[in-house]
Amino acid sequence: MRTGRPKKHTLVLSETERTHLRRYSRSRSLPHALVRRAQIVLLSAAGRSNTAIAARLGVSMPTVGLWRRRFLARGLAGLYAERPAGPPRTYDEERIARLMRKALTTRPQGATHWSVRSFARASGVSKSTVQRYFNLFGLQPHRRKSFQLSNDPFFVEKVRDIVGLYLNPPDHALVLCVDEKTQIQVLERSQPILPMGLGYAEGVTHDYFRHGTTTLFAALDIANGTVIGQCKPRHRHQEFLGFLRHIEASVPPHLDVHLIVDNYSTHQHPKVRAWLAKRPRFHLHFTPTHAFWLNQVERWFGLITQQAIRRGSFRNVPDLIRQIETYVARHNAQACPFLWTAAADSLLAKVERISQLIGGTRH
Repeated sequence: MRTGRPKKHTLVLSETERTHLRRYSRSRSLPHALVRRAQIVLLSAAGRSNTAIAARLGVSMPTVGLWRRRFLARGLAGLYAERPAGPPRTYDEERIARLMRKALTTRPQGATHWSVRSFARASGVSKSTVQRYFNLFGLQPHRRKSFQLSNDPFFVEKVRDIVGLYLNPPDHALVLCVDEKTQIQVLERSQPILPMGLGYAEGVTHDYFRHGTTTLFAALDIANGTVIGQCKPRHRHQEFLGFLRHIEASVPPHLDVHLIVDNYSTHQHPKVRAWLAKRPRFHLHFTPTHAFWLNQVERWFGLITQQAIRRGSFRNVPDLIRQIETYVARHNAQACPFLWTAAADSLLAKVERISQLIGGTRH
């Protein structure tokens, strides 16, 4: 007597497994097969049926069922359980694990980090084997990313305040991300630029002439991505007040103005506070210390630096200012807002994980 298809087992992930699977599923360096298996497991844990997962990922239903079963049986190790084509493996899983622990927990004598060749010499394996396993597990000893944890006692409150403005901006108000790009150098290359050609890149001389600096004040409207910008010779509170007056003249009088700024001293100068106190429609929201990444205008500063400033050659300060004003005008003509998707809780959880990793404590 047929009893029908057996009911599939529920797939429940621990927090560690979910973290690793999410990292695998978004990786651009891991093998595509491993990325696909991680996506299968995550979707299955989310309650999706095998049919829906197969349709979404473009794989067969037996493939979905295979990696579900292997994960249920062996956890994360089951994602690597596929037997590769070709001759038998030279290194078993235990030896591979020892190599990876060594790469993660040790450093070469007299150097700051491993290279493929130095690790191969120290481990007694070929450099091609080291390269293969470094790629497989996403190890990049030659790279380093910078970070800095905020020591602001009101870090949590400020993050929730600013992210709340991004995800749920107030009605009848503008939210502007404001900051200064200070000391932009006016550099003129000592010789003409060698234009790009077929087979070779654009060439510039390594030396240059300095012709002064300028400071760009910018306010990014998070709703439409447009920018209010002004260049000024310095970045004192006087110049910041002048820029606030420029914003006041640019924003319709019936709208409130929420300004997201950092903790630079000019933003908190007594004369700035007095000016704001007389204009109740202006509201300042300060980012936490060492958390410039919360201010969206920083991303726009990266764009203008990359696209209009860094590779330019300018004869004088007015020449640079004209280039900046041209870029701002063209940007505003085709502006679109940055898409902010991170919730405050997810940001705070990530900071907490980093803090625990380095043995720090959060406020």
